[in-house]
Amino acid sequence: MKITVEKIRAMKGRERISMLTAYDYSTAKVMDQAGIDIVLIGDSLGMVVLGFDTTQKVTMQDMIRHTGAVARGIKNSHIVADMPYKSYDNEKDALKNAKLLLEAGADSVKTEKKPEIAGFLVKNGINVMGHIGLTPQTITNFKVQGKDYETAKKIKEEAIALEKAGCYSLILECIPMRLAKDITKAVKIPTIGIGAGPYCDGQVLVINDMLGLFTDFKPKFVKRYAELSSIMKKAVEDYNKDIKERKFPDDEHSFH
Repeated sequence: MKITVEKIRAMKGRERISMLTAYDYSTAKVMDQAGIDIVLIGDSLGMVVLGFDTTQKVTMQDMIRHTGAVARGIKNSHIVADMPYKSYDNEKDALKNAKLLLEAGADSVKTEKKPEIAGFLVKNGINVMGHIGLTPQTITNFKVQGKDYETAKKIKEEAIALEKAGCYSLILECIPMRLAKDITKAVKIPTIGIGAGPYCDGQVLVINDMLGLFTDFKPKFVKRYAELSSIMKKAVEDYNKDIKERKFPDDEHSFH
């Protein structure tokens, strides 16, 4: 059964929320079958799929194409699509672009900060997930946010503002676990952490990090459940060797 915004809200304090990123049909299908609650088409695709050095280079066209691919592989999981950099600088653009992502197959969209834009989208019938802490679209210094009193206070205020704006959940990225715990208690909507410790209502990771496919760097908060890059490398080496030694294709893999 399709996981709705209402169900996600109801999971707070009752059941931990599982969330992963996906960028293609096959991966999304596996996640859906595995029972992942929320699948995020993240603008992280810019770095782990498209090879850019920043998420800022991801376009609406990129997000629409990948959202459609993921949506075709999912029956039950809730689908969230990131609104890319500069796609929601004003109300007009935000509404137009959010609708395009919903048309591509998303159930909701995610914005970084900007409670006024989130509130406008919610008033126009679009479900919005907020994102605070380390926000890759606007922060170039990738380090833990909210380690001092003033910045921690600001992040908490942003969480409350996004809840008031109507967001159904919040991503808390790269903040101290005490701050994440405080925010989780302060808001009535679910918090989903990434590098925010164990006290959030849920957890999200980038699938390429979690499976060991992206090896350029490994954030401290990533737990690798597999090392698929080495497995893939070995398989490709074996394939290459079979080709060179004329072992493949053989009679078994030929038509008669």
